[in-house]
Amino acid sequence: MEINPNAPLVAEHRIVVGASRAVVWALLADIPGWPGWHAAISRAELDGPLAPGSSFRWTSGGMAIISTLQLVEAERRLGWTGKALGTTTEHIWTLADHPDGTLVTTAESMSGWLIYPVKLVTPGFLTDALQTWLEALRQAAERQPSVEPALS
Repeated sequence: MEINPNAPLVAEHRIVVGASRAVVWALLADIPGWPGWHAAISRAELDGPLAPGSSFRWTSGGMAIISTLQLVEAERRLGWTGKALGTTTEHIWTLADHPDGTLVTTAESMSGWLIYPVKLVTPGFLTDALQTWLEALRQAAERQPSVEPALS
């Protein structure tokens, strides 16, 4: 899965989180738990397992969104497509080791009729949303106790 680089609205941002990939992944993979650490998300419900093909319904910034998981690679990548109010989105989270913890990259593309007026009124909408999400994730992860991988 990739985002659509030709979509009318595309953004990619990254942040270094002072926590392990396991800790960051635990927050991202717990979709119903998103409202507990991201103030803009008021509801999130996963309809099935955390696996490609499962859908989830969530409300962010007052907008109801229906998304479908497309990519689930534990502690590495999480991606979905979504639809809301005449828009289609592709969103991917990527986690990588970093000397100071975890490098988290998030990228999203948005297309549809509603994107054009949004770009005119608030051209930095997607950039601001992704940066806010990254900062909320960083703060939540850095408050968590360390999670060590299980030994086999």
